[in-house]
Amino acid sequence: MRVLWLCNIMLPVYARAKDISFSVREGWLSGCLERLKKADDNKITLAICFPKESEIVQNKEEIEGITFYGFDEDLTHPENYDESLEGRFRDILEDFKPDIVHIFGTEFPHTLAILKVMDYPKKALVGIQGLCCEIEKDYMAQIPEKVQNSATFRDWLKKDSLLDQVEKYKLRADHERKAILLTGNITGRTAFDRSVTSGINPNASYFAMNETMRPCFYDGKWDEKNVEPHSIFLSQGDYPLKGFHFVLQAMPKILEKYPDAHLYVAGNNIIGKGKSKYPYFLRASAYGKYIKSLISEGKLKNKVTMVGLLSDLEMKERYLKSSLFICPSILENSPNSVGEAMLLGVPVVASMAGGIPSLISSGKDGILFERGNVDELAGAILQVWDEPVISSVYGENAAKKARVTHDPDANYKRLLEIYDEISGK
Repeated sequence: MRVLWLCNIMLPVYARAKDISFSVREGWLSGCLERLKKADDNKITLAICFPKESEIVQNKEEIEGITFYGFDEDLTHPENYDESLEGRFRDILEDFKPDIVHIFGTEFPHTLAILKVMDYPKKALVGIQGLCCEIEKDYMAQIPEKVQNSATFRDWLKKDSLLDQVEKYKLRADHERKAILLTGNITGRTAFDRSVTSGINPNASYFAMNETMRPCFYDGKWDEKNVEPHSIFLSQGDYPLKGFHFVLQAMPKILEKYPDAHLYVAGNNIIGKGKSKYPYFLRASAYGKYIKSLISEGKLKNKVTMVGLLSDLEMKERYLKSSLFICPSILENSPNSVGEAMLLGVPVVASMAGGIPSLISSGKDGILFERGNVDELAGAILQVWDEPVISSVYGENAAKKARVTHDPDANYKRLLEIYDEISGK
């Protein structure tokens, strides 16, 4: 069976072979690929196409038995549809002649472009990651209207204010809806993504399939004796949807009871120097300035540490050092960070947003709180620390559940089942 994957990013397996830098986003793709490479049944002949992020990337190469295709796309403006993509995808489809095209994500216009040029879209499988049509509704995540309407020099220069970002998501959502209407098959893993996609295209076949995480998260176990007491880990916080501001608003209440509490935040640093050569006042976003104001008002300067972009092993180390992991997003489908934390047995506090309730049973393998409710968020964190024995049991339950949900062998078997069913159409 000849399968073509269309991805949003260059996969590490390619980047390492070419000795170039790569993104740590969408790590579950690498997990899926690693399991597929281990298969000895030779059922799949695989090709992967992805947006070029380096001049080193060629139009077509073969590495480790996989054919790689690069294509040019302006990833900085994913709201713009580029018709030239259609010609490139015609060439790739003609060259590889896939039996199935598996598209990972709907967030970029390349998904719509390849579906538009496919002769038989019923052979296309669209995997749902985030959903732009839902993100644009909740993007502002209850931040004050004054902040929503503000714009810094950086925002003005890049035409990327918070209001601009919402408008861009509306355009992306339009491309997404068109793509979902074109495909014959959808794969997802939560009640949330199934409800949203079936509402757009009730005629598409929906296949439930869980994700495989990066290999390092299947080894290791959280142990309270090895953590920094009362430390909180947030995996990302560079735009409103991720809910960084909710955690900062909850911190004063948390610190009243646990004065040694400390928040660690991974990802792009929106409040400090980071790796940029430009001074902060030139690159500060409106949301970044709002975050800084919350830190100042709450006297949290010494209670928040931005740890920057982390590799998979660095992320694992941070999870295992933390007394709890938090996902305070106003909207998510099935965040990888939650899956990674659960695999390691880290106590998890998360919002009841989007697909998260499909991952966590509150009071059994984690604690859920009403999204955007700062008092409930603070209460959930305090509950973890007030009841360490119970929280440890939640972590153990989470690890057992996650090892079923993210089982590489089971997920690979399910992937083959889906491919077989689609190829028979």
